[in-house]
Amino acid sequence: MTGEVSFYGIYIPWIMLLALAAWPLSWGLCRLLAALGFYRWVWHPALFDTALYVLLLYAVSRLSAFLQ
Repeated sequence: MTGEVSFYGIYIPWIMLLALAAWPLSWGLCRLLAALGFYRWVWHPALFDTALYVLLLYAVSRLSAFLQ
């Protein structure tokens, strides 16, 4: 999805809004995985969290493209 959104006269790239939407999803999922003890099997938790965020950002962008 390309384009911009005007927010009170300030143009914001659409990907920034999608990134802001994926951030709380990623945070919540990381907290859930930590509570379940999933990180005991992860070699590099920071790298895993980054990859998880990128996958969630991709899913949110595909979902927003599907809904249009």
